Amino acid sequence: MNKQTSLFSNIKGDFSAGLVVFLIAVPLCLGIALASGAPLFAGMISGIIGGLVIGFFSGSQLSVSGPAAGLTAVVLVAITKLGAFDIFLLSVVIAGALQLVLGLVKAGTVANYFPSNVITGMLTAIGIIIILKQLPHAFGYDANTEGDFTFFQVDGDNTFSALLSAVNHISIGATIITIVSIFIILYWSKIPKLNIVPAPLVAVITGILLNMAFSGSELLALGSKHLVTLPVANSFSDFIHQFTLPNFSAISNKEVWITAVTIAIVASVETLLNVEATDKLDPLKRYTSPNRELKAQGIGNMVSGLIGGLPITSVIVRSSANINAGGKTKMATMIHGALLLICTALIPVLLNKIPLATLAAVLLVTGYKLCKISIFKEMFKNGKYQWVPFVVTVVAIVFTDLLIGIALGMVVSVLAILRGNMKSSYYFRKEKYHTGDSIRLELAQEVSFLNKASILLTLDHMPENITLVIDAHKTAYIDFDVLQTIREFKDIKAPQKNIKVILTGFKPVYNIQNTPDLSEEEQTELSSSSVHTISSGNHKELLKQLQLN
Repeated sequence: MNKQTSLFSNIKGDFSAGLVVFLIAVPLCLGIALASGAPLFAGMISGIIGGLVIGFFSGSQLSVSGPAAGLTAVVLVAITKLGAFDIFLLSVVIAGALQLVLGLVKAGTVANYFPSNVITGMLTAIGIIIILKQLPHAFGYDANTEGDFTFFQVDGDNTFSALLSAVNHISIGATIITIVSIFIILYWSKIPKLNIVPAPLVAVITGILLNMAFSGSELLALGSKHLVTLPVANSFSDFIHQFTLPNFSAISNKEVWITAVTIAIVASVETLLNVEATDKLDPLKRYTSPNRELKAQGIGNMVSGLIGGLPITSVIVRSSANINAGGKTKMATMIHGALLLICTALIPVLLNKIPLATLAAVLLVTGYKLCKISIFKEMFKNGKYQWVPFVVTVVAIVFTDLLIGIALGMVVSVLAILRGNMKSSYYFRKEKYHTGDSIRLELAQEVSFLNKASILLTLDHMPENITLVIDAHKTAYIDFDVLQTIREFKDIKAPQKNIKVILTGFKPVYNIQNTPDLSEEEQTELSSSSVHTISSGNHKELLKQLQLN
């Protein structure tokens, strides 16, 4: 282990980051459990396992794992269909075993095929969603939607209707706490000597103290629904009884296996995406093995299912918060898991004094850093083949959910690649040939059936009484349909327009005959001078250039 990844190389920064992630994780774990129709304690268990178990086995230094918002719908439907939470837990155990197998057979390499514009779009969309979802909490509208990151919420509202509802339920006390907390998070680190205390911790303590100060005011005081709500056990026995064991007698139930496969696939894809996105945010640009991550997630989900927890994935909200708070090694995620365990077992009453408005402030700052205007400017600067899939990914994730948005972004990226490939089938120039005007088409290295339409249109638009040179010296592959198009043009269409076609560079495997009996002067003319690109595979641009000449 090198110095940058040593567990104790950044203990101060990692403790601070772990504390921040812990504070964010508490309401998210509870909210996701609530949205999933599972016991609230199950959300805390999965947060603890994500921090301690997956944090230990994972190769990622910055990724934080826990209950996933992207799986809430799957979990809710599965618990309802299976009829009992303990039967559902068996599905979680099996899903973990399947993930472990996927890691062992090195299926994680699929992550290498996700384009960077889609990953950037995912991060940006997550930032926008964080802001939109936390604004109601910032103003004191704390409906039961914490952890619900889909556009259409389980409570019947959607992201925008929840914002409108928040306007009618503004709490002055919560708004004051949010503003003060944001101010502290942004500027506390600039105060010499005092900045050794993490700004989010100062914000949380200030939020608690402000709410205590507001307690005498009916206008400003926050009720229990505006605070963190953690299950409180009255004794050690009560605490132990909150754990649930899976029902192994349901092992032959077909629905258990269907649910397990669904969870394994969705959780694996979401994890691979989030880990790759986290690596992109890493200031040290370290690489996480996707196969090792699948194995770590598999072990974590098996343990979570065995003791009553929800399915776990890598989660970008907590991972990005970890990075922003100064986390450098996986000690931060393990500290966050340890704090969840200690506080869940020993001091849940103290945690239940934290205003949700303070946590909203932490997340609002995190969300802003993910979707800054500079990110949009950078993507637009990279050209349409980068920004179109990026924008589609952002919009789709915001208005649907993570996996649907990623899928749409991937489809648009593939279409953009295909469109670019269609336009890159050849290069052309107009030149003076000794018998008159000549147009040279140099075929690209790969000419597939996707290029057929572009080449066909180009050949059909060739002017009369010219010499057309079709040069295949640089090609490694030409599709059969394209070869047929060239043959048909040379033998049928070209003579009708008095076009002399010279074929050169076609390999014997193409089964198309190069033009024979060229004079020495013609051979020299064909091989001399490199081609200056006027346009790439665009017959409209070719016509424009012909008219200019």
